[in-house]
Amino acid sequence: MSAVHVSTKINGDDVEFVCRPDESLLDVLRDRLGMTGSKEGCGTGDCGSCSVTLDGRLVCSCLVMGAEVGGHEIGTIEGMAQGDKLHPLQQKFLEGAALQCGICTPGFLIAARALLERNMDPTETEVRYWLAGNLCRCTGYDKIVRAVMDTAKDMRKAAAKSSAKKPAAKKSPAKKTAKKGARHAA
Repeated sequence: MSAVHVSTKINGDDVEFVCRPDESLLDVLRDRLGMTGSKEGCGTGDCGSCSVTLDGRLVCSCLVMGAEVGGHEIGTIEGMAQGDKLHPLQQKFLEGAALQCGICTPGFLIAARALLERNMDPTETEVRYWLAGNLCRCTGYDKIVRAVMDTAKDMRKAAAKSSAKKPAAKKSPAKKTAKKGARHAA
């Protein structure tokens, strides 16, 4: 079996690697690139422990072939924190004890981030639905859901605060281009 050369972006960085055609993205991340944050819980896409984003879409990296990701953008747990500053979800998981053994935690964090990037005001039902593909054998789910809901609330407050600080744009008088009496949508 011949090796495949792949050029991609991982967490915003250009990355190249060589892999076997039958090697999963999870194995490439962990074994070839040393990115061990994503975990293998099942190897069949049932547990969500290996969740990553592929072009912004949540996927199980155990079900994606490494050779298929050329030219795509991959987001992993290693890309959530900004240096020493944790992502708000990571902080809330710690504060709310929404983790125990840690096997499922990276997948939950990636899935929750993907949700909040699409919807900063999810209902509890939406959070539970969105995270349904992630299994936890230790904590139950209430603390995890609460951490996501609390993060969403904080993100909404921060967004409202930052938009309130922006000065209002000055409105310039509209040019009248329509003929007198004609309706014109600007």
